[in-house]
Amino acid sequence: MKKMFKRIGALLIGLISVGTAVAQEMPQMPPMPVDSAVRVGVLPNGLTYYIRHNEDPKGQADFYIAQKVGSVLEEDNQRGLAHFLEHMCFNGTTNFPGKNMINWLESVGVKFGKNLNAATGIESTVYNISNVPVARKTVQDSCLLILHDWADAVTLDPKEIDAERGVIHEEWRRSMTGQMRLYEQLLPKVYPNSRYGHRLPIGTMEVVDNFEPKALRDYYEKWYRPDLQGIIVVGDIDPDYIEGKIKQIFSDIKMPENAAPREYFTVEDTPGTIYAIGKDKEMGSNTAILMFKTDPMLPREMRNTQAYYPINYMKQIIGMMLRERLTDAASKPGSEFASVVAYLGNFFVADTKDALMVQLTGKEGNITPAIKAVYRELLRASRGGFTQGEFDRANAELRSRMQRMYDSRNNTPTSDYSNEYVDAFIENNPIAGIEVEKMIMDQLTQMMPLQAINQVLPELIKPDNRVVMVMVPDAPNYVVPTEQELADGIAAVEAENIEPLKDTMKSEPLIAKLGKPGKIVSEKHSAQWDATELTLSNGVKVVLKPTKYKANDIQFEALAKGGFSVFPAANAPSIVFMPYAMMKTGFGTYDNSDLKKYLQGKQASLSPEVKSEYRSVRGTTTVADLPVLMELIYSAFTQYNITADDFAAAQSMVKAAIANQENTPEYKFSELIYSVLYKAPAMQELTSADIEKANRDLTVKMIREMFANPREFTFTFVGDFDPAVIKPLLEKYVASLPVGKAFKGVKNPVGFNITKGDKTTEKSIEMSTPQVWTMYEVSAEMPYTAKNFVIGQIAGQVVSKRLLEKVREEMGATYSIGAGSRLSRVGNPNFTLQIPFPMKPEMKNEVLAAVNAILADYTDKMSEADLNSIKEFMVKEAKEGLEDNSEWCETIGATTLNGVNVFTDKVAAINSVTVNDLKAFWAEVLKQNNRQLILLEPAAK
Repeated sequence: MKKMFKRIGALLIGLISVGTAVAQEMPQMPPMPVDSAVRVGVLPNGLTYYIRHNEDPKGQADFYIAQKVGSVLEEDNQRGLAHFLEHMCFNGTTNFPGKNMINWLESVGVKFGKNLNAATGIESTVYNISNVPVARKTVQDSCLLILHDWADAVTLDPKEIDAERGVIHEEWRRSMTGQMRLYEQLLPKVYPNSRYGHRLPIGTMEVVDNFEPKALRDYYEKWYRPDLQGIIVVGDIDPDYIEGKIKQIFSDIKMPENAAPREYFTVEDTPGTIYAIGKDKEMGSNTAILMFKTDPMLPREMRNTQAYYPINYMKQIIGMMLRERLTDAASKPGSEFASVVAYLGNFFVADTKDALMVQLTGKEGNITPAIKAVYRELLRASRGGFTQGEFDRANAELRSRMQRMYDSRNNTPTSDYSNEYVDAFIENNPIAGIEVEKMIMDQLTQMMPLQAINQVLPELIKPDNRVVMVMVPDAPNYVVPTEQELADGIAAVEAENIEPLKDTMKSEPLIAKLGKPGKIVSEKHSAQWDATELTLSNGVKVVLKPTKYKANDIQFEALAKGGFSVFPAANAPSIVFMPYAMMKTGFGTYDNSDLKKYLQGKQASLSPEVKSEYRSVRGTTTVADLPVLMELIYSAFTQYNITADDFAAAQSMVKAAIANQENTPEYKFSELIYSVLYKAPAMQELTSADIEKANRDLTVKMIREMFANPREFTFTFVGDFDPAVIKPLLEKYVASLPVGKAFKGVKNPVGFNITKGDKTTEKSIEMSTPQVWTMYEVSAEMPYTAKNFVIGQIAGQVVSKRLLEKVREEMGATYSIGAGSRLSRVGNPNFTLQIPFPMKPEMKNEVLAAVNAILADYTDKMSEADLNSIKEFMVKEAKEGLEDNSEWCETIGATTLNGVNVFTDKVAAINSVTVNDLKAFWAEVLKQNNRQLILLEPAAK
C-alpha cells in the first residue's frame, strides 16, 4: 500500500513545479514556501503565531488560539476533561475573573456563542474571538490578553467547576440520541486496541460528575503549553504591532521541563472485515458506513510539501466522481439505497489513518441489499475505472471553483484565512497562497492522466482493512443483519461480472427554443437603493445595483407576493413534501442529474423557493457565467420540471431518512410544535404518510402556476457586473419570458398564521434519555417600521442573555437555551419570540417559573449599559451587511412585500433605540397575551 501511494504520488508530483526542486522520493521533499502575506513565527518558548492583514470585513479582526490537545490524550480516568477544560476557559481567568471576559467582549460588540466560542475535538481544541471591532488598540491588546489567559492563566475555581458539571451533564443528555449511543457502542469494535474507540469528546458522566478539581488542573498544566499552541490573528490590524504584542504578552509563558510527548496514536491494520452492528429505538434511519482503511496517503510530517496538492487533488476528484455516480444510481427507479455520500479522507474519527468512506441510507427492512448495491457501484468504479467524461467534468468543476476563488482573492473573508491558518498549525497543511494554489490546480487538472486516477481505487478496495458499520432502528419494520449475512452479501457481489459504467451526458441545448427577445422600455434611478430600475417590454421590473464589494460575485433574486396558502387543503401532502421534491429540480428535458452535469465547470446556481406568503428564485454566479445564470432564470419560469423518476427518488430518499425519526423525541417535539402553532394542514411537520400521498403531477402543476407570470416578480441583480453587459442579456432572457396567467392572488387564510391566545400544551412519550423538550412562543401584531424591526431583534438578544445567566449558569438545568425573535413583513401576528430548549426533568417547574419571570419583567431590569452592548454588536453586523451583495439583493427584493426599507438606515435605527422604547414595545407584546408553551415530557415508568 505504501509503495502504491509513493508510486502514484511521484507521478502526480512530477506534473507540478512551484520553484523548488521536484523530489524523486516524497520523504526528501522540502517544505512549501509560505504565502508572503502571512507572517509566521515561533517564540523561544515554542509558541507559534500567524498574523495577516485583511480588510474583509473592514475594521474587524479574528483572534484564535489553537491547541494540539484533544480528547485522545485523556487517560481512561480522564474521559471528558479536555471538553470540561474548554468550558472552564469561559468561567474565569487571572485577568478576567468570573464572567468578566464575556461581559467585556459583549460590551465591544462580540457576542458569546456567535463571535466567542470554542470546540473540542479528538485531536485538538480551538478557541475563537471573531469579528472583533478593532479600531481601538486597547481592544486588540485585551483580546490577546484573553488568548494568553486561555493558554496559561485559567483560574479553575473549584466552585465554578462544580457549577459547570450540571451544564456539561445536560450537554451530554442533549447529545444522547440513538445514533450517538450506537457510536459509543460500536466504536470500540471499529477501533480494536485503540484509544479512538473510547475518546468521544463528551467523555463519561462518571468522570464529569466525580473528578477532583486537581485532576483538571493537572491536565491543564500538562497539555496547555507553548509548543502545542498556535496564535492566529487575522483582520484589519497592523501586523508589526500585533507581532510586538504577541512577543510581549506570550513570551513569559514557560515551557515545562520534561514535558510529556504529544503522541499521535496509530490505528492498526486488521485482516478481513470488521463488522460492527447495532440497533437503537431512536436511530432515525437504516444506515451503514463502508470503510476501506489505508495508511495515510500523506503522513502529517509530509503535508507541508509539494506532495500535499496532488494528493489532495486526487482525493477531491475521486470523491466528486464517486458521489456523482452513486447519486445517479440512487435516483434510478428501484434503487436499493435512498442516499449515499462518499469521500477519501480520515478514517472516521481518527486522522492517523486514511480511508475511503461511504455512508448510505437504506430503506425499511433489511439493509443488506442496499449495502450490496453500493458495494457493486464501488467495484464497478474500481474494476472498470472512471470514464473520460466523468473525469473531464470533475476537472472542469475544480478549475472553475479555483478560478472563482482567485478572481475574488482581494475580497477573501477574514474567517477563511483564520480557519486556513488553524488547519496549518493543527494539521501541518501548507499555506502557499492562492496564486500558487491556482497554478498547481491548473497544472493538475490539465495534465493529470485519467490512468493515474484509475490506479487508486483498486488499491483501496481490498479484502483486508475493511470495516462495515451498521446502525439499525430497533423497530418492527427493520431487520438487523448478522455478520455472516453481510459477509455473504459482499462475497456474492465480488463474484459478479460487473460491467463498466456507460457515461451519458445530454448534448442538446438546455433551452430548446428561446422566446423572441424583448426590449428595455424604461430606465430610472432609484435613490433608495442607489440602483437602476428597468421596465422590460413584457412588463417585468428589474433592479440593477453594480457594486465592488466582492470581485466576481453576482447575486440574483426574483420575488413575488403570494404563496402556497392559496391552494386547497387537499393539496397539503404535496405542499409539505414540496421543498424536498424541489431538491430534484430539472428544466425541460434535463432531469436533475443532467442539470448537475451541465453545470459542472460553470459557477452558476439557481434555487426556486415557495413559502406560504411569497415565491422566489435565488441565484448566484460569476462575471464569466452570467449568461448561464440567465439560461437558468429563463428555464425556471418557462420549463420547470421534476421527472417522475426524480420525484420517486426524492420520496424514497426522504422516507428512508425520516421513517424511524417519527419515533424519536426530536421529531415528536417538532410535530407537536407545528400542530400547536399552525392549524393549516400544509403547515404541519412532514410525515411518511405525506410522502406517500405527495403527487408529482400536482406538485409540478402548483410550482408552474406560481412561476407562470414573471410580471408579478421583481428581478434584482447585485454585484460585480457591467450594466452594459447585463442589459442585452436581460433583453434576451428576461424580456423574452412569456407572461402567463396571473397567480390566484394574495390570501391570508386562517391556519397559516401562528395561533393566538395563551395556552399550555403538554404531551408525554417514552424516551431513552429523559428530558423535557420545551418551546415558548410569544407573538404579537406590531407595526412594521425600521425602529420596531431592530427592537424586535434586540428583544431576543436581551432575553437570551437573561436565560443563559439564570437557567444555564445559575441553575445548571440545560446546556443550550436562548431566544430568537423577529418582526416579519407578512403574517398576523408578525412578531415572534421563540425559546426552544431541552431541560432536566427534575427541574421542570423551577425552570418554567424562572423563564416566566424573565419574560414578565426582563425590561424592568434593563439598563442603558446592557442595551448599548447589544447595540454595539448590531451596529457591527449592520455595517457588514451594507458591504455584502447578498444582503443588498435579499433586502431589495423583500422590501417589495410591504414597501418598508429597514436596511439602508439600520445603523441609525439601532442607535436611536432606548430602554424606554424596548419597554414600550414589550409592554404592547405582553398586552396582546399570545403565549404558547409546548412541552414534550418523558412518560412515567
